[in-house]
Amino acid sequence: MTHTLHHGDCLDLLRTMADASVDAIVTDPPYGLAFMGKRWDYDVPSVEVWAECLRVLKPGGHLLAFAGTRTQHRMAVRIEDAGFEIRDMIAWVYGSGFPKSLDVSKAINKAAGAEREVTGSRMGDVGIQGGNFSNKTQRGVIELRDLPATPEAQQWAGWGTALKPALEPITMARKPLTGTVAANVLEHGTGALNVDGCRVGTSKSVPASASNAANAVYGKGMGSKASGDQCSGFNPNIGRWPANLIHDGSDEVLELFPQTASGCWREGMTQHSRTFNVAKGVMAERVRDARAADSGSAARFFYTAKASAAERQGVTHPTVKPLDLMAYLCRLVTPTGGIVLDPFMGSGTTIKAAISEGFQAVGIERDPAYFAMAQQRMDGAQLGLQL
Repeated sequence: MTHTLHHGDCLDLLRTMADASVDAIVTDPPYGLAFMGKRWDYDVPSVEVWAECLRVLKPGGHLLAFAGTRTQHRMAVRIEDAGFEIRDMIAWVYGSGFPKSLDVSKAINKAAGAEREVTGSRMGDVGIQGGNFSNKTQRGVIELRDLPATPEAQQWAGWGTALKPALEPITMARKPLTGTVAANVLEHGTGALNVDGCRVGTSKSVPASASNAANAVYGKGMGSKASGDQCSGFNPNIGRWPANLIHDGSDEVLELFPQTASGCWREGMTQHSRTFNVAKGVMAERVRDARAADSGSAARFFYTAKASAAERQGVTHPTVKPLDLMAYLCRLVTPTGGIVLDPFMGSGTTIKAAISEGFQAVGIERDPAYFAMAQQRMDGAQLGLQL
């Protein structure tokens, strides 16, 4: 599929694009956290940027924008102020976050000029970690100074200033429709979510009726992308309805979910129900054959996006997301053959993911190092796509 990468400020480049020229926007913009002192992360995108995104989207087109937990409110408000309708928030849950917390007891000791006694040492990674990624570290000796040196520090031992980061919110917004959803889908091909193409957890084949319903809007083949376990509530053959929670499948996350049964009836059992027929004045009993149940971690109810080690080879962007995650998000909101725009391309993960799903893609990045990285990941190709 074709793709185009643009180097420059996204606001300037968005203004050169035609009205209603893209089908979906999937992006991981700056969070406004001044992350690692990076200049590009000192604010969330402006209303003007989101207004241009709104203009280039087709009516009913969806926007998916990652955010930080501390600045999600500001991101969502600016998106809404630009004219988008906020539809939902997807939680991307991961297990590799590292708490950036101030040890209050140590801070009290430092303020008092009291030196903590060295109580031991251990080998460990010396460096900085944060978010859902790890920066460069090296093995070294870490001194243990875990005993408070003053009575005040003892009082506040075990207190900190931050929680362990374990999720990033994704704002789901939509450009206002032209008329009804049905009319908008028929005219522009946008306005709906590819539910069957993003169902979670079934190893059974998708029935033709369900598959055709998705294919009618999203194209041949888009109604049958589901894999996993056996039972899915009211739709055992096509998987569970996609949820507004996605996780990375890490052991740390999986341990948070309880072991459950699906709620389906087990093999060899029957369901009995009784109803009172008012007209006849009798009680009627109905027996229904049971479907196979499944059991296991409740994590199976949600889509799992795992990142492979190979994905990060040659990629030094600090906030890169798993390719599988971005592919799933692109598939959720983009019709077959549609154009995905990422105005904050970074190292190009969204563009690569969109291409893997058979979509056309447009990426914009102003940082020359990240732009070069994205070019390299796309094999340096810049194919002609009219904007």
